[in-house]
Amino acid sequence: MKRAFTGGSAGNEQLTAVVGTVLVVLVAIEGATLLQLTSLLTVHAFVGMLLIPVVALKLASTGWRMLRYYRRGDEYVRRGPPHIVLRAFVGPIVILSTLVLLGTGVALLVLDQTHGTIVGLHKASFIVWLGATGVHVLAHALKVPALLRARIPGVGLRIGLVGGTVLAGALLATVTLPQADHLQDRATSHIGLDGS
Repeated sequence: MKRAFTGGSAGNEQLTAVVGTVLVVLVAIEGATLLQLTSLLTVHAFVGMLLIPVVALKLASTGWRMLRYYRRGDEYVRRGPPHIVLRAFVGPIVILSTLVLLGTGVALLVLDQTHGTIVGLHKASFIVWLGATGVHVLAHALKVPALLRARIPGVGLRIGLVGGTVLAGALLATVTLPQADHLQDRATSHIGLDGS
């Protein structure tokens, strides 16, 4: 009964594809803010905070697949592991750089910093993350459209879970918006764009 409700390993793969697609869209928006970061810092921080629960769901879905595979779950073993380069090299780099990127972003917001060591770590982790994530996305991009269209039991539950996670991210981003605005004010006043 549980498998019929969740879709088993195929459902997990579909969940990973759905949340990955949402992440690509959100990351594209976040990336666009880099073109005018000084004037779009509030948007950058808002989307960054929105990403946190969505990234957590992606890590949970891929972590579940890994756990079930290594614990010899039949369906997961039949599907096999990701390519050795992806699981032994690219995956760990994506995870570590994502955690550093989001962690330093939160630290910058909490500490109200626009310069210094944490900014340097944030930028460096972004460069590492961009390279590793680019490889990760390219490795999985061709199979995503079919996964998004597949009629796997529990698809409504998965869509609801992703939607709820995006809403949780929006709530987190909204709660931290005053701090993001304050950081924006500091950044623009530092280079003389505040109009005063």
